[in-house]
Amino acid sequence: MKREGQDRLIKTDGKEKYAEQRNGDEPAVVDRQYWLEVLNRVARPVLMALAERRLKLDMPIESNGVDREHYTYLEAFGRLMAGIAPWLGSVGGLAEEEQLRLELSKLYVEAMDAATDPNSPDYMNFAAGYQPIVDTAFLCQGVLRAPEALWNPLSERVKRNVITAWKSTRIRRPHFNNWLLFSAMIEAALYHVDEADWDPMRIDYALKQHEQWYVGDGIYGDGPAYHADYYNSFVIQPMLLDMLRLLGDLYPDWNKMKPSVLRRAQRYALQQERSISPEGTIPPVGRSLAYRCGALQTLAQIAWLDELPESMTPSQVRCALTAVMHRMMDAPGTYTPDGWLTVGFCGHQPDIGETYISTGSLYLCSTALLPLALSLSHPFWQGEAEWTSKKAWSGQPFSIDYALHE
Repeated sequence: MKREGQDRLIKTDGKEKYAEQRNGDEPAVVDRQYWLEVLNRVARPVLMALAERRLKLDMPIESNGVDREHYTYLEAFGRLMAGIAPWLGSVGGLAEEEQLRLELSKLYVEAMDAATDPNSPDYMNFAAGYQPIVDTAFLCQGVLRAPEALWNPLSERVKRNVITAWKSTRIRRPHFNNWLLFSAMIEAALYHVDEADWDPMRIDYALKQHEQWYVGDGIYGDGPAYHADYYNSFVIQPMLLDMLRLLGDLYPDWNKMKPSVLRRAQRYALQQERSISPEGTIPPVGRSLAYRCGALQTLAQIAWLDELPESMTPSQVRCALTAVMHRMMDAPGTYTPDGWLTVGFCGHQPDIGETYISTGSLYLCSTALLPLALSLSHPFWQGEAEWTSKKAWSGQPFSIDYALHE
């Protein structure tokens, strides 16, 4: 069922206003307008339905697996918030953008209540099965990224419900791979919201185990073995960065990890930028390709944190990410007629969905939008620049690539 306002995107007549504020910088104006349209199109159906306590009625479940109805709703909510939280927590912009932020923020507050209230028809499964560990962690990551938007506005009643829901994931043991970070992220969020009952051991174990799984040149193994996929971007590097950035000063050995984790993420972000073809495509390699442009979360996160390597300009990263978004998010079949995401890498391609993939899983694509939290005056939103592969394949000068040696 299509919700009221679902198709209302940022008004296109705002382009002239953006251009005036940005001194006529038209390419960046158009790009930011487009990013906001993508955010609204992806986020509004989930937040509006959940705020109205109709998510389980309205959201379809597309999957090649079984029993995904027990998990898909928390997947959609948690993954969406991991991506859009920093923008919700930002300030400024033109009237249209501020209005959109206000609308979605209000919907989020109602949605979090609906998801964690045991009497709600949309009360989500945090306690049964293993999948809730994953998506509780993504929800927690959103809170860590922007507590001023995702935690502070909640009532005390809702906060207690949220903490109870988070803690209910503790009864299950995570797998011996990137899942260690999910348990760690939940504990990190508990600490960050001043909950006395948090477990530093789960964080410590995940951090130190991943240090052992580092294979070199900016890449971690997903467990003891290296996997040729995008999990360094879907999960591993973003969660390591967020936890150490916010909790790293608690213990000397955690603090010591911060510089190397950042250098590795910068190196991996550089590799991601170079992997974007002149046409705005990325290699369809590895698991979970239905997360679409969420595959570039590490690049987006390093841009958002203003930690890009010197060899990359913010504007070239914006142009590269925008090109990928256009290829993936504009492809026919990406959305159902009612506005929900479909399984696919570029359009609707249900056969690429692993059995653990369902409609809710797809909302990890929102993590590519992290740089929207950067203000209009930031260099990310100024000018136009060609990215590395576009330079290389058109015969232009481009920088030499060097491995990271530690």
